[in-house]
Amino acid sequence: MCGRVAITYDADWLRRRYGTVNPLVNFPPNTNGAPTEDLPVVRLRDGKRHLDLLRWGLVPPWAKELKIGSRFINARAETVATQPAFRDAYQRRRCLVPVSAFYEWKRDGKAKQPYAIGPAQGEALTLAGLWDRWKSPEGHWVVTCAIVTGPPNAAMAAMHDRMPVILSEADWPLWLGELDGDVDALLRPCPDDWLKIWPVSADVNNVRNKGLELLAPTSVT
Repeated sequence: MCGRVAITYDADWLRRRYGTVNPLVNFPPNTNGAPTEDLPVVRLRDGKRHLDLLRWGLVPPWAKELKIGSRFINARAETVATQPAFRDAYQRRRCLVPVSAFYEWKRDGKAKQPYAIGPAQGEALTLAGLWDRWKSPEGHWVVTCAIVTGPPNAAMAAMHDRMPVILSEADWPLWLGELDGDVDALLRPCPDDWLKIWPVSADVNNVRNKGLELLAPTSVT
């Protein structure tokens, strides 16, 4: 499961990091990004990398309503190639979802303690994503995305039985479709030493809270 992310990088930093070529999109930092909100996503368009804002929650072209996207915020690595909602996007419309961190909750008795999971080396985590287009009954196009999840690595296993698929820079060309190869081989847990995990305030539980203080480490009670 990946249902909340933090994005503190600006568009210019992402352009330089991922080599995108289109005019920059403006977006504020979002330390508590949630489904139905827009995420900055890197995707291939006309053979070039573009940075675009896509609504989180993939809506397949055959969907009758936009709200179905709330069911498809994550695509399971084990079934992404065959599930009707994702299989076409997996073949043709893969993307990168750069995040500063993602959040997960660990149960401690009746309470759940939130944790942030970020890059151990200070760079963005690059999550494997999918995107698709949906046309509303009124004729408006909406472009949406989902994050691919798979089994956890050892660092995450004590917290949850799922984690996002995290890609190395060497994997980006294959995932985006710039190179041919075995995309299925990328659907694996990342090494433990890629991640830093720390407890954060329960303020992150409320999606209306967006301040940078959400990422500050806190003590576990």
